[in-house]
Amino acid sequence: MKMMRTISLFALPMLLPEAASLKLNVTAIGARDGSSTLECWQMDQPFNTSTQPGTSGSAMASLGNVSTISYSILPSQFDGGIHNAPQNQWVAFTAGLAYITLPDDNSTSAYVSGGQFGLIFAADTKDVSSKGHRTQYPGITETIALQIPTADGKVPEHRILHDGPCGISDIAGIREYSLAV
Repeated sequence: MKMMRTISLFALPMLLPEAASLKLNVTAIGARDGSSTLECWQMDQPFNTSTQPGTSGSAMASLGNVSTISYSILPSQFDGGIHNAPQNQWVAFTAGLAYITLPDDNSTSAYVSGGQFGLIFAADTKDVSSKGHRTQYPGITETIALQIPTADGKVPEHRILHDGPCGISDIAGIREYSLAV
């Protein structure tokens, strides 16, 4: 065990630059010309190396200031219907499965599995999208979601990588970083 700690301490300086160049990519529900969109966003803020007790030395991305947080349990086969995001917010699916569709675009949809890659951003509020989006929960078990509105309704600084949800190649960097640790 002592040998493992020594190796980890020597590896840490080599991983720090990699963490600093890695940025978080998330599927986002945005809006354009009054209609909701699905987009792959890359956050402007890169990962940093955490100095917080308990996570010190690991990669950490700041998601900005938040106002509140709620914990939702959505039963299997629940249909959230067509709705707008109540406010600009992060949604972290920790378990289960969400299926997001757009009423004005039948060609684009996103399955979001709870867990490591279950973070999305919802920004299709009523002031930018007339219809919103539809969220269904087709899994065989309940889906757990954390809804985390941003402070003052701010949308985090980002760039759009492409239209449509993020794919496996868009999020591979996080997996590669975690495998290197």
